[in-house]
Amino acid sequence: MSNKHAWRFFRAGGFDQVQLDNGTDLLALEQLDQKLWVALSCPTRGIEFDNRTLDMIDADGDGQVRASEVLAAVNWVGKLLKSSELLNKGSDTLRLSDIDDSTGEGKQVLASASHILKSLGKSDSQEIALADMADVDKFLAGLQFNGDGVICAGQIVDSSLRTTVEDIVKSSGSVEDMSGGSGINQKIADLFFSDANAFAEWYANGEADAAVLLLGADSAAAANALQVVKDKINDYFTRCMMAEFDARAALPLSRSTEDYQLLAALTLSARNEAIAAFPLAIIEAGKPLPLLSGINPAWRDKVEVLRVKVLKPLLGDKQFLTSADWSILCAKFSAFEVWQSTRPVSNVCELGITRIREILDSDDQLEIGKLIGQDKAVESEISSIRSVERLIRYQRDLFELANNFVSFRAFYSGKKKGIFQVGTLYLDGRSCELCIKVDDVNAHATYANASGVCLAYCELIRSAGAEKMNIAAAFTAGDSDFLMVGRHGVFYDRKGQDWNATIVRISDHPISIRQSFWSPYKKLVKAISDQMQKFAASKADSVQDKLVKTVLENGKNVVAASHNVPAKPAFDVAKFAGIFAAIGLAIGAIGGILASIVAGIFNLKFWQIPLALAGMMLVVSGPSMVLAWFKLKRRNLGPILDACGWAINARVRINIPFGSSLTALPQLPDGAHRSLVDPYAEKKSVWPYVIALLLALVAFGLAWRGGYLL
Repeated sequence: MSNKHAWRFFRAGGFDQVQLDNGTDLLALEQLDQKLWVALSCPTRGIEFDNRTLDMIDADGDGQVRASEVLAAVNWVGKLLKSSELLNKGSDTLRLSDIDDSTGEGKQVLASASHILKSLGKSDSQEIALADMADVDKFLAGLQFNGDGVICAGQIVDSSLRTTVEDIVKSSGSVEDMSGGSGINQKIADLFFSDANAFAEWYANGEADAAVLLLGADSAAAANALQVVKDKINDYFTRCMMAEFDARAALPLSRSTEDYQLLAALTLSARNEAIAAFPLAIIEAGKPLPLLSGINPAWRDKVEVLRVKVLKPLLGDKQFLTSADWSILCAKFSAFEVWQSTRPVSNVCELGITRIREILDSDDQLEIGKLIGQDKAVESEISSIRSVERLIRYQRDLFELANNFVSFRAFYSGKKKGIFQVGTLYLDGRSCELCIKVDDVNAHATYANASGVCLAYCELIRSAGAEKMNIAAAFTAGDSDFLMVGRHGVFYDRKGQDWNATIVRISDHPISIRQSFWSPYKKLVKAISDQMQKFAASKADSVQDKLVKTVLENGKNVVAASHNVPAKPAFDVAKFAGIFAAIGLAIGAIGGILASIVAGIFNLKFWQIPLALAGMMLVVSGPSMVLAWFKLKRRNLGPILDACGWAINARVRINIPFGSSLTALPQLPDGAHRSLVDPYAEKKSVWPYVIALLLALVAFGLAWRGGYLL
């Protein structure tokens, strides 16, 4: 490659874009000033591009492919292929002879490709396809060592060592192996043995102190039996001391007759919580705790465990427990409780000291380290196998990515869709090709509004609601008269799957010059129509109110006549003369305006009349068209993509001609025959024409009388 590459640029979207025609152009990208790149970053999801390839390019795994990562991918593939022209072919098949084995990495990749073909029973094949790599995962999963530094219990032949690995997984956790199973790595193994040694050391300190393990191996069970009933026995002796303090307290502290009456209606058992709340035994002053009989049924079993495991070995076989004996017993376990408070916190303790010492006394730690080391030893070999897949994917995809990243050649050429175009929306008699996938409609609309593009945000649903997606569809031709929230359409994704589309939000901007031309007249017609509807509605209400009022008043008049009461005066025509006069003045005013217009037109020469009419229309529509023209020229794709996670580096214009190509209007096919006979067409009334003719005659007459036509 020469030091200076001869670049070619093409003009599209109102700016210059680099033209990448071949692999040589691609390999020279590091020489191209990044200020000339269209994009500097794009997301790895939400675009129509192979996700696995994007993940391989995304070296830091942050979900964004940046310019530096694209350059790194190009440089890497350039060192492993003998010919750069392989990059612009987009093939997913790689010939072994095309791998450059002049470097150590190239030799390793070539050896790995041959090894893969051999493992697939294709030793004689001279090329490897991306489809062959689909079985490589199964091949790697079946290997005992796959280079990820994780060993699974199921892969270990020695039963004793396998059991140790299973115990480590139970107590210290696991990680996923490349095979899909769960295993341990060096970090987990080190954590386990560190915790195991800490527990063993702590336990040994307890064994060295006779006051701690006063019952040897049974000390923990005895301490637990004591702890279970400790609060309840303390409660019993405290109640007895209260009875000793005041004899009157004995009866109520043993619970009243009413408390027993509440239990009488229940189905009782020794596990009943209400019974367990009663004292251990009947309260009396200075009374020892009975251990064999007279015990609360809910606590009988627990007291028996205490008697057998604690009292009998320490104080002898007793039938009663005095307050003094209880104090001595609790004191004997004080050292044990202090020792327990220093117990290491880890799940390793659940294995028990016997199993922990068995593991620590064995060579399992050394053997596990060896297995993990053996697995890590093949990391470079396995990595080379992965590099084969990476090489094939880069050969197939990098050229296409560059033409959708460094330049937007795919988008502006019209031959292929850009990778950000997710499909086509059919709605309101149009098909929209510029459809972008969005995650958050409101957040996207807030920023994308700066694009100046009319966007209809649609919620897409298919498979009875199992799949959902949101898109922003750009309407760049036609008008927005019937674009409204709630309208439905059909969306076809790049795989040909159809989705139900519903507009949920609209970012309104001018769509075309034609729309802007008719916009003032449509607004005027709409305003007149709205006012006429309001006027008609108000008059209808007024007539109905008067009708009701008249009926009621006539009823009153009839009643009054029957009682010889004078009736209400009849309708007075003179009273409404003013109203008729006002109507006449209004008609006269309208006629005067029309007369002025007609007079002005008739004062012109015949050839000037069309020019005058055109001028009038320009006066009305001109400002709207000029404003729309400026806005349409400023339409920019950048904010739309930036809101999706791209970093657009250029002003990606969507001018009027290009915008018209992104939204197709309905057209009859070539050679189609069209019948204009509509059997259901509404019959045209002659009255509008009659009224128009009468108004024209009135205007003409007024103009004649005023001398405008002389």
